[in-house]
Amino acid sequence: MIKAAEAMVKCLNHEGIKVVFGYPGAAICPFFDALYASDMHHVLVRHEANAGHAASGYARITNKPAVCIATSGPGATNLLTAIATAYADSIPLICITGQVSTDQIGGDVFQEADITGAAEPFVKHSYLVKDAASLPRIFKEAFYLAGTGRKGPVLIDVPVDVQNTLIDFSYPETIQMRTYKPTIKGNPIQIRKICEMLRAAKRPLICAGGGVFLSGAQEELLAFAEKTQIPVVSTMMGLGIMPSAHPLYLGMLGMHGTSTANTAVHDCDVMLLVGARVGDRAVRSPKFLAESTTIIHMDIDPAEIGKNINTDIPLVGDCEAILTEMAALMEQVPASGWHAALAEQRAQDNAIYAPHEDGSINPKAFLRDLSAKLPENTVCVADVGQNQIWSCNHFGIRKNGRFLTTGGMGTMGYSVPCGIGAKMADPSREVVVICGDGSFQMQMMELATMMQEGITVKIVIFANTRLGMVREIQTMRYGDRQMAVHLDGSPDFAALARAYGIESDNVYTAAEAEEKMEKLASSDKPYLLVCHVDPMEATLS
Repeated sequence: MIKAAEAMVKCLNHEGIKVVFGYPGAAICPFFDALYASDMHHVLVRHEANAGHAASGYARITNKPAVCIATSGPGATNLLTAIATAYADSIPLICITGQVSTDQIGGDVFQEADITGAAEPFVKHSYLVKDAASLPRIFKEAFYLAGTGRKGPVLIDVPVDVQNTLIDFSYPETIQMRTYKPTIKGNPIQIRKICEMLRAAKRPLICAGGGVFLSGAQEELLAFAEKTQIPVVSTMMGLGIMPSAHPLYLGMLGMHGTSTANTAVHDCDVMLLVGARVGDRAVRSPKFLAESTTIIHMDIDPAEIGKNINTDIPLVGDCEAILTEMAALMEQVPASGWHAALAEQRAQDNAIYAPHEDGSINPKAFLRDLSAKLPENTVCVADVGQNQIWSCNHFGIRKNGRFLTTGGMGTMGYSVPCGIGAKMADPSREVVVICGDGSFQMQMMELATMMQEGITVKIVIFANTRLGMVREIQTMRYGDRQMAVHLDGSPDFAALARAYGIESDNVYTAAEAEEKMEKLASSDKPYLLVCHVDPMEATLS
């Protein structure tokens, strides 16, 4: 017989977990003690939320569930933001939290919090473990739930006395959950109907979302688009499915998207939504789509189909399986003048922005130039705010590259820990983090994690001494009454990085930027570059 805490580690071993991200505390100490005796690598973050964000980056690169750990009470509640972020973006996480002893639950004892209750809106499922013998089954179910269907986080809350209980360990080989059976194969009648609709369309369009990545269907979507010659737009979470410079790719749609993508969405006669939930930032208003447009919505989650947009033809199933079947049934859709007009408009969208001459960096031009200097399989991680929109529209993503951000919850402070997780998932790839001076100050403690783990993430801070996105909203909608957006008192970020032992530079002009970009791209060590941006720089122009 072994302690349940040791059994928890064995469960992770059976699921192939090599790296976990966490922050210890008394209620989770038995599990950490079991980790000490294992060969599993634990990454100590400096805030519990960042354990979840780092696990998110790891999961998005491996496309498998990743593990984050926190203790009871404030440790668990700090993790909630990361759980909610993963849930909004359908990222598969296993979130393990310690809990007070079972005989103390409900007594408002030290560091007690009803974390399963608090997390209920943000998880696919949660477990409060009362029976130690059930842990192997629970872990098997948790990984199955997190990594299948519409992926997402699963919470396992384990009281400290349960962790110390002796059990006989046997890990299930298979799992059967009577009430959970996600649909993988699409309805063949609906698939044929969709193919007929696309063949008859004069202005067909594909809208690709994050579900394409989650199903591992990037190659299938690209092949389908190239075979049919149907142009593609993407949501924010779908960025990188098509290379930015691909002739069929029209850019990101929505309130912060390209004019070409939004024109195409408004003018298309048939739109095929693939793994996209069509949030409010993607479709700006009901009038954004023409009333005559036929909407085909393909998603593994039936609850998403028709939720935010009226759907004419629903198709429930896995994107990879369905696109493969559709490609076998489809030929090239006849070209029309619409295609040529879109290509011309997209060329205008892609016009190079001139560097500023006033002693500040043009972030749009900077991102275009920076991305061209990096390897084609670079992982770009954007935070939230103006830096996110600049990155979405101007960081060039090439074939095999990835673009990671938080599109659903929009969580500031996501990028650095996510970048750490992404780099640990695939150390061979360059990882570049883009953030603002506001969001960086929500995560700058993770520079210590980078150095402790020897993680060579590159960081670009667009410093405009403002909470830029909120400032822009206040300027446009509230008479430029700038309230609570000035970041006075911020540190010298380059000096701060050097205090952690990280090489860093400030850059104020385009002439300086060229040299520093080369330095960033060629360095084999962590590097932080502070780009000073005009406080009134806009996201779109």
